[in-house]
Amino acid sequence: MPAPIRISVAAWALAWVAGGLVLGGIALSAMGADFDAGLTTRELAVAAVLSWSAFAVALWVVSTRAGTGDLVDDYVVRFRPVDLVWLPIGVAAQLVAIPVLYWPLQQVWPDTFSEAKLEERAIELVDRAEASSTFWLLAIVVVLGAPLFEELVYRGLLQRSFVASFGRWLGVVAAAAWFSLIHLAPVEYPGLFVAGLLFGVAAVVGDRLGPAMLAHAAFNATGLALAAGWI
Repeated sequence: MPAPIRISVAAWALAWVAGGLVLGGIALSAMGADFDAGLTTRELAVAAVLSWSAFAVALWVVSTRAGTGDLVDDYVVRFRPVDLVWLPIGVAAQLVAIPVLYWPLQQVWPDTFSEAKLEERAIELVDRAEASSTFWLLAIVVVLGAPLFEELVYRGLLQRSFVASFGRWLGVVAAAAWFSLIHLAPVEYPGLFVAGLLFGVAAVVGDRLGPAMLAHAAFNATGLALAAGWI
C-alpha cells in the first residue's frame, strides 16, 4: 500500500535538502567546484551519488515505517520481458514527441525556446565530459543512475502516494509536474513534464516501475546521443 502523502512528501523534502543542498554543497565546496562555470563531470557524479544516497535512505525509512519493509514490494520494482517495448517508446518520445511539443512554442516565443537554449545545458555537459575523458561517467549517471533513482522517488514514492490521494490520472499529472519543476531548468519544463507523464503512464499501465525505468533510460540515452552529435 502506498505511504500517506504527508509522509512521502516529507521524506522527499528532507532527502532533497540533506542530499542535494547540505551534503552536495559541502562535498562540492571541498572539491573546489566553480558553480558559475558549471560542474565538471566528476563533480556532477559526486553530487548525484550524494543526492541518491539521501533518497535511498528516505525510501528505506518510508518503507519500514509506512510499508512492509520490503523495498521491492513497496515500490513495485519489477521487470517483465514485455517491458522492453518501452525502450523504443522512450526513444520516440525524445526524437518525435519533444520536437513536436516545442515547435509551436518556438513559433510564439522563438528566443525563449530556441534550439540553442534547449540544447545548451546538455551540450555543455557533453563537451566538459569529452574534454576530460569522462563521457563514460556522464553516461552512467544519465542513463543508469538517474532513471533508477528518479523513478524510485518520483513514480515509486511520490506518484503512488499522489494516485492514492488524488486518483490515478491526477496523481500521474501531479508527479510529472513535480518531476519537471525540481530540475530547475525553466526552458526544459514543457519537455520534462511530458517525459514525466510518459514515465508515469508507463508505471501505471504496468503497475510496476520496470516500464518507467526503461522508458526513462531510453529517453535519456537518446538525449545524450543527440547532444553528442551521434544522431
